[in-house]
Amino acid sequence: MANDWILDVLADLKHFAAKNDLSALAAQLELAGAVAEREITSTKLRAPALSGLHAVNARMVHPTFAGVDDA
Repeated sequence: MANDWILDVLADLKHFAAKNDLSALAAQLELAGAVAEREITSTKLRAPALSGLHAVNARMVHPTFAGVDDA
């Protein structure tokens, strides 16, 4: 998919951080890569379901914000 490139960028940044003694940054980039991979996979799995007639009305909510009211 078109968003897969971000995984390579995050991996490159993580390797750079680790090689340059930026261990806290490397750890955060590891987490960011995992989050990106989950979201990209989730988007790929949702795509067929959103191709229907009501796709315009679909609303994607990140799990972190699932319980937050928009008001």
